[in-house]
Amino acid sequence: MPIALAFFVHYAYSILFLWVLIEQLGIPIPSIPVLLTAGTLSATHRIHHSYSLSAVLLACILSDSLWYWLGRRYGNNVLRLLCRLSFEASTCVSKTEEYFTRRGPVTLLFSKFVPGLSTVAAPIAGQTGMPYSRFLIWDLAGSILWAETFLLAGQFFGDIAQKSAPFFHWLGRFAFVIFVLMVLGFLAHRILKQRRFLLKVRELRLEPGELKSMMDNAELHGNIPPFIVDLRHPLDYLPDPRVLPGALRIGPNELKQHSEIIPRDRDVILYCTCPNEETSAKLALQLHKMGVYRVRPLRGGFDGWKEAGYPLVDYVTDVPTSPASQSILPPSSSAALPLL
Repeated sequence: MPIALAFFVHYAYSILFLWVLIEQLGIPIPSIPVLLTAGTLSATHRIHHSYSLSAVLLACILSDSLWYWLGRRYGNNVLRLLCRLSFEASTCVSKTEEYFTRRGPVTLLFSKFVPGLSTVAAPIAGQTGMPYSRFLIWDLAGSILWAETFLLAGQFFGDIAQKSAPFFHWLGRFAFVIFVLMVLGFLAHRILKQRRFLLKVRELRLEPGELKSMMDNAELHGNIPPFIVDLRHPLDYLPDPRVLPGALRIGPNELKQHSEIIPRDRDVILYCTCPNEETSAKLALQLHKMGVYRVRPLRGGFDGWKEAGYPLVDYVTDVPTSPASQSILPPSSSAALPLL
């Protein structure tokens, strides 16, 4: 048996526990290759399936419980930290908050299968005030489903490999190389995906100072001001419920479904609280494809504007106040917006 494979077999449960624990704590190292490897080795009876599952579940429960309590205590600050660690920040907080709003704790059943959602689901559960006992049941069920999917997939592959002695011998000889290539492949895919997204975003972003100048000029010369949209989720309002002057709160889904509420005769500025403006940038790119070309994400989002010392105001309306905006607002939107 090759030395690397012998080492993995000898310390399999410790490796599984530590690897999954580190990933679930927020460090972006993929666990799927190590789960598949463990499952393949369980088919040869070199390690036990039940012990492997127990090691993975213990790591998940410890890490998720920690993030649950941190989310309950520190809320949005914890989420921002996790998104900065994630390669999948573009799907990070906003999508998980959306899932929790629609499906509640059922989100925990499938969150580990979605890159970016796995780590932030636990602190969002804590932030929403979900009882810990309820969280633990759903999180444990989701962890079992996730772990068993890849352990059993690896075991199935191992069973097939054993039917061909030459292939099985070759597999054992190059197992470590295959494992390393799988890990590097997962990392490369995530990095390249995020890089492509950020390159597109850089071409669209608007600096806070530029937006402030646009607003000042509009006020000074009596021009129509930019149409500013606050894309934050209601959970993101908790640390600071204020908005940029004149901003309208609209959820990302409502804005995509009712793009007709967006004026075409002036600049449209979107902002959120995601790192690298993921939510607003992604939505801006989608709206560009729909023919809305004067839409741009605000660099730094709400936090960037706030840190620059620019004014924030209390939110007092859920419908646009300008005649131009009111004329294009669909009847259903004014009733739906307060629920966002």
